[in-house]
Amino acid sequence: MPTLLIIGFVGLLGQLVDGSLGMAFGVTATTFLIALTTLSPAAISATVHLAEIGTSLVSGVSHWKFGNVDWRVVARIGIPGGIGAFVGATVLSNLSTEDAKPVMATILLVLGLYVLLRFTFRGISTKNLGKPLKSRFLTPLGLFGGFIDATGGGGWGPVGTPALLASGRLEPRKVVGTIDTSEFIVAVAASLGFLANLGGEGVDFGAAGAILIGGVIAAPIAAFVVRHFPPRLLGATVGGLIILTNARTLVGKSGFGLDPLQQRFVYIAIVALWAAAFVYSFVQYRRDKALESVDALSEIVELRSAESGQELATSK
Repeated sequence: MPTLLIIGFVGLLGQLVDGSLGMAFGVTATTFLIALTTLSPAAISATVHLAEIGTSLVSGVSHWKFGNVDWRVVARIGIPGGIGAFVGATVLSNLSTEDAKPVMATILLVLGLYVLLRFTFRGISTKNLGKPLKSRFLTPLGLFGGFIDATGGGGWGPVGTPALLASGRLEPRKVVGTIDTSEFIVAVAASLGFLANLGGEGVDFGAAGAILIGGVIAAPIAAFVVRHFPPRLLGATVGGLIILTNARTLVGKSGFGLDPLQQRFVYIAIVALWAAAFVYSFVQYRRDKALESVDALSEIVELRSAESGQELATSK
């Protein structure tokens, strides 16, 4: 029971992150399930995706109510994503546990590194805001994102969200809401792929239920938070946590088999870099807010100057 409560909290934490950043529910939940359970990588991914069917549905409805969803993009990225997820689930199900565990940990670590770097060092472009997103861009993006999501136990958001943000064609809040909503299609397809290949064998339905409950509680909160919480800070925090947790698998017996002293050195280095990234993110966030304030003040001054000029011209 205590383990299920912890897993439920993991679901809550994962959905808060995912609903706010548009990524990392699967990566977060899978990372902690690897640490907390003895399930095979395929069973862990299947468990997380079963829970995601419910959390992504609730999250999508919550984002829709807040006006954060572009339904045209949902369909055009979600359907290819579902196809990629089904293929990815089939591939992972046919790997041995010994081979799959380091593969999954490597994918998760790379995704964590990407999240950390993406939100620490890069801002959000809106230069093409309002221009339509084309299928020739969304289809391959969906296929790749769905495949990575199923094989890594997460990845739909880390692949899809930065790509849509980089396009500058959707508001950031709509990118988050659209990716979260389309994830329902990916979760259903991945679950069908795992069930077709694994049956119910090894899947922890209790853990899936605990993750689902935690995620459902967090979904409406996250849909609100996305409008207010600085994504740079949240991304830096979550990215570092994912890297640190998956590094444990790669430096241990399942990976490189480093001795305890070497492992400790790796952990200290990761924590130091993580702390530096967070501090940098915070400084950049404060700088961006200050620049926004200056720009807003400049606009007010220009507007008042124009109004004063009009009043002067009228009086003459």
